[in-house]
Amino acid sequence: MWQMNVSGGELVLRAVLVYAALLVMMRLSGKRTVGQLTPFDLLVVMLVGEAAGTSMTGDEQSVQGGLLVCAILIALNTLMGMLSARSLWAQRLLEGEAVLIGRDGQIFDAVRKKHRVSRNDIESALREADCSLADMRCMFLEADGKLSNLQSSSDSKNNGSH
Repeated sequence: MWQMNVSGGELVLRAVLVYAALLVMMRLSGKRTVGQLTPFDLLVVMLVGEAAGTSMTGDEQSVQGGLLVCAILIALNTLMGMLSARSLWAQRLLEGEAVLIGRDGQIFDAVRKKHRVSRNDIESALREADCSLADMRCMFLEADGKLSNLQSSSDSKNNGSH
């Protein structure tokens, strides 16, 4: 229980490799898979659960091994957050960017389908914003997977501009 079966260096290497591989997979899976968490937040939750679970059940890992992996994952998550906050390039790479999926009452179906956004999701976002499709100026799929929209103002309706 207290004796580590694997060296600390190997645990560090395993944690870093699994973290990096799963982060890439989460980014490739798209915004709608992630929902409201950033990919690295979701990844840490999953990996900490796995590392802690393995150490608690005694499946070839000691308590220290599991805790070491958890500490590494939390440190990596903190590092990714710091990088995202300090670098626009890192933020775009790690978290993604908002995607325009509609403008001036028109939804771009090719973009909607590419990002696996259902019509129901769009209708729900419009209802939550108390906005009709005709009044929608722009709709975005945000980096966190949520839909947001900008509504045409009453002034822009009156003067014909959007």
